Amino acid sequence: MIDHPRIPLAGVIGSPIAHSRSPILHNYWLKRYGIKGHYIPMDVAQADLPQALHMLPKMGFVGCNVTLPHKETVLALADVVTDRAALIGAANTLIFRADGKIHADNTDGAGFMANLRQNAPHWDPKSGPAMVFGAGGAARAVIAALIEVGVPEIRLANRTRARADALRTDFGAKITVVDWVQSAHNLHDAATVINTTSLGMISKPEFNVSLAQINPKAVVNDLVYTPIQTEFLTAAANAGCTTVDGLGMLLHQAAPGFERWFGHRPDVDEETRDTVMGL
Repeated sequence: MIDHPRIPLAGVIGSPIAHSRSPILHNYWLKRYGIKGHYIPMDVAQADLPQALHMLPKMGFVGCNVTLPHKETVLALADVVTDRAALIGAANTLIFRADGKIHADNTDGAGFMANLRQNAPHWDPKSGPAMVFGAGGAARAVIAALIEVGVPEIRLANRTRARADALRTDFGAKITVVDWVQSAHNLHDAATVINTTSLGMISKPEFNVSLAQINPKAVVNDLVYTPIQTEFLTAAANAGCTTVDGLGMLLHQAAPGFERWFGHRPDVDEETRDTVMGL
């Protein structure tokens, strides 16, 4: 357990932020393990981000999570950036060090991988190509993780092709860019299929690519977790695929930050999941 001179504070910075389930998660863990501390949501505008990060350590904050629209911006404001955050081009976890420096990391890829390992334990990353929909920050974290574990080919489709082309430039020859309108024809032999877009999220348009040709042996993951069971996952399940929802990624990506801030590695289990879902 970390011995703080005062009650440690942490939180999540974004705009908007009211929808975030991170405060429910971290405050549940604090209570569960009897740790004195607090985790709060903070709606911070882009223009105010440098000043906010400068002030938080002085107010007793030991770190924070970062979400949209700040995940890329914080890299330029951090004093120390991990290799994986630099590779992904975004950070989601900040540590305010005792020497005054801001340490930026990205745990999204680790959270994504832990979610797959926990909920599809038979998944073999080397068994065939992966199909990834989307080319934003989440896609970058997912692609980096897939390359690290040995996925042989990553087919990437984004509604704006230029963004997908940019990721191929950054990540190299394992990436094959596929036009969005042709992506359905690249699912027949894909062993892993991941939606990293916001399509299917509450108040967003539905995922609009047909899964009629999907490989029934594929492991299919949707990073969206509101709702938990998206139309994308329902269609994949109806085709016989193993499906993994996005809530587990949220839980697993949070655990390393909690450990660094509060000194205890939390368990990601059914009780944690039920609490965050409000059950």
